[in-house]
Amino acid sequence: MDTKKRIRLVVCAVGVLLAVLCIGGLLTGHDLMYHLRNRGALGPLTRDDIQYLDLDTPAPTGKDGTVNASDWASAYPYIVATMGDNSKNSYTVSYLEEDPYLTNIYEGYGFAIDYLSARGHNYTLEDVAKTKRPHPKANCLTCKTPNFAKLVNDQGVGVYSMPFEEVLGMMEENISCYTCHANNPGDAGRRSVTHSYVKKALGTAMENFDSSTLVCGQCHIEYYFTRENSETMMPYHDRPGMTPEAILAYYDSFDFYDWIQESTGTKMLKTQHPEFETFSYGKHAAFLNCADCHMPIEQADDGTIYHSHNLQSPLENETLLSTCARCHGDTDMVNMVHRLQNRVTARETEVGNKLSGLKDALVEAVSAGEMTEEELDAVRALYREAQWFFDFCYVENSEGAHNSELAYRCLDTSEIKILEAMALLGK
Repeated sequence: MDTKKRIRLVVCAVGVLLAVLCIGGLLTGHDLMYHLRNRGALGPLTRDDIQYLDLDTPAPTGKDGTVNASDWASAYPYIVATMGDNSKNSYTVSYLEEDPYLTNIYEGYGFAIDYLSARGHNYTLEDVAKTKRPHPKANCLTCKTPNFAKLVNDQGVGVYSMPFEEVLGMMEENISCYTCHANNPGDAGRRSVTHSYVKKALGTAMENFDSSTLVCGQCHIEYYFTRENSETMMPYHDRPGMTPEAILAYYDSFDFYDWIQESTGTKMLKTQHPEFETFSYGKHAAFLNCADCHMPIEQADDGTIYHSHNLQSPLENETLLSTCARCHGDTDMVNMVHRLQNRVTARETEVGNKLSGLKDALVEAVSAGEMTEEELDAVRALYREAQWFFDFCYVENSEGAHNSELAYRCLDTSEIKILEAMALLGK
């Protein structure tokens, strides 16, 4: 049998199979295309398959003019429903119980009192209200609710210094539609940076980032509160400034610190959660964005194809895992990533305990009074740097999955600083 005859037979066989499936009612035309995609014949669903709506922005029901998720529910029922599914991510653990050395190295700061793992966006207001960490000013609400971003946009940076409890009572929603889309209608899923400090810090450099990654990066970043007006601010203005080394140099340039640790006399820095920075310098950032790995594209029973807004780990969703398969083939990604994360976590524990030991040795040296202030300051500088690099890895929520090379580099740098400081202490 020649090649052409083989091709004709295959085509006919496929045609008969499809006809039987459709005529038999097993698959509708739309469902058939969906199943073909997910069997690999046409590849998985992509953003190009989403049929975006052309509609007007509904009248806002939010007191501040914010269009709430409930206002969009009739136009985007599946998106709003999957946003609600974030409530399923309710599990938390205490990092202070898991890693007791943290209480020592964070001594004198709120994270030594209460430090729980992050959970779903549906709990942001509840969690910030209940935390035992002190929060006298409203700036602690920066990334917890779209209503705070809207308040700053409407009234200016003075909002950051307002009393926390006063502003908390004005907030209506947890992280929601306005956070990533403002009050814009469908508009092909266009994202919008709604936090003023991002625009102020990056300016035209925003054009150098994928819009999906940038809107997530509004909150999943390293930030600080300015001394002038307690405004939330990013410690860089372009991509080259996003490395842990560059950010540390930025803070050092104006002697910034989050708190002075009384027992050591050290001006300490507390890293926040630099997912944006870590991912942006990782190998995946060249061809993937946050939505590709955390927001699966799904199809409802009525044929609607949409981005699920139930934010998930790609290790917990088969559709998201198929994104990994484009490059990793049939690699067992779950086991591979878990092994990587376990190695990073083990290294964190090793370096974290060494950092705690340095802190104890420095306390001892300060109490003994045998070293000059100049000698102690040299140790304090190394302790500050060691803490910074350790924390940059520890508080980044992917445990090395976003950028394992950077995670190891930070931990190795921290250990080097620890050893240098211990040598100065004669240890």
